[in-house]
Amino acid sequence: MNTKISPLQTLTIGLMLLAMFLGAGNIIFAPLVGQQAGRSSVVPMAGFLLTGVGLVLLAIIVLARAGGRVEPLSDRVHPWFSRGFCALMFLALGPLYVIPRTGSVVYEIAIKPHLDISPDASRIILLAFSTAFTALTIYLSLDTGKLVNRLGKLITPVFSVLLLLIIGKSFFTPMGTPQDPVEPYLSGAFLKGFTEGYFTMDALAALVFGGVFIQSIRAVGVTKPSEITKVFIKAGIITVIGLSLLHISMAWIGASSVEAIGYLDNGGAVLAESSRYLLGTAGVVAMGVIVFLTGVTTNIACLSSVSEYFGNTMPSISYRVWVYIFGAAGLLFTNFGLEIVLETAIPLLMFLYPLAITLILLVLCNRLFSGYQSVYVGAMIGAGIIAVFDAVKSTGFFVEQIDSALGFIPMFLQGGGWIIPALIGAGVGYVVARLRKEQPRSYEPRPEAATPAPQTASPAGHPAAN
Repeated sequence: MNTKISPLQTLTIGLMLLAMFLGAGNIIFAPLVGQQAGRSSVVPMAGFLLTGVGLVLLAIIVLARAGGRVEPLSDRVHPWFSRGFCALMFLALGPLYVIPRTGSVVYEIAIKPHLDISPDASRIILLAFSTAFTALTIYLSLDTGKLVNRLGKLITPVFSVLLLLIIGKSFFTPMGTPQDPVEPYLSGAFLKGFTEGYFTMDALAALVFGGVFIQSIRAVGVTKPSEITKVFIKAGIITVIGLSLLHISMAWIGASSVEAIGYLDNGGAVLAESSRYLLGTAGVVAMGVIVFLTGVTTNIACLSSVSEYFGNTMPSISYRVWVYIFGAAGLLFTNFGLEIVLETAIPLLMFLYPLAITLILLVLCNRLFSGYQSVYVGAMIGAGIIAVFDAVKSTGFFVEQIDSALGFIPMFLQGGGWIIPALIGAGVGYVVARLRKEQPRSYEPRPEAATPAPQTASPAGHPAAN
């Protein structure tokens, strides 16, 4: 039986989705853009919002067409591509990167600043904190049907009040006036902001969160595929509005902070010091609480999604067991330290992100090229080749050689070199498809495309219900 939900319930679900995106990584990039771009922040922030927010809505739209699952979308390229791409993407946004990064960032911002201890003692405290943090994440991830109540009705309002307090103080009593832009925003500011938006990783997150989010919609009684799609898109619009306001406010804090705290190396430091300046010790504590809450919501979303994916891919292992496996793996990597986590994962993300963006845009434009498989393949080859070189560059190896060899490609030196090759690959693929007389593919949404429920250890052996 399908239940019509009220606007208030839609808002609650939208806030839950927003909470999934509001991780520690989301709130540290825009402040640095604002601080470095100063009074010229509008231009780079336009690029930042295009990739950091606009792509989220596009990803939600294409996911809604596929029943909340990324696999049917990546299958359009090739089943082998789909298996590898999805596995890498879910692992990157799960135990290999986001989960350990989140735990490390929460510790660095919410716990470590209040400690005056040796490095060895800090590692012990990190182990104790990360163990407790992971245990909480696992507990809240075991039943995704309760996420609406646990996140949308509890954590998100608390988070919003604390964050609005800091933002409001920055507007009513500004720390200073925006300064002239500095490097790297003296030239090519739009494209620089565009590529900075990659590092929010929200487009990848949107592709990952689909399955668990569909379950949360079903948990409130919406079962008809067309109604699930409508709720999904409405919630996505709420999320996009919330993310836009958040990033713009964060950029303002950064832009107005230079006179008070000077130029700092990263957005986390900008936020921490701005909070201290605006609200004193209370501000530092509030920022710590914010980072902790956003860390919890991010890890729940990622752990639930990656477990749901592998639970469906390898059903011999239950969803509940996957939660424990990936939770334990995330805990292990967290204790390697933030720097090692970042250095290890960035090449993987530099490879995945261009592929994800290309796939999203191809799905949206499917009718323009009749859904030919060769177009999907050609575009992915074009984007993927350059993404490999970008990934190698991010490791610090062969940077000069790669830049020298491929610098002629438009936007390559600024991180957007994959765009033109993807377009060329799509064009070549279209010609090949016409020569081979490929059959058009429409991919009309089907009721059976809905995501199967992840299996948990409920008494009856069925998925746990709210």
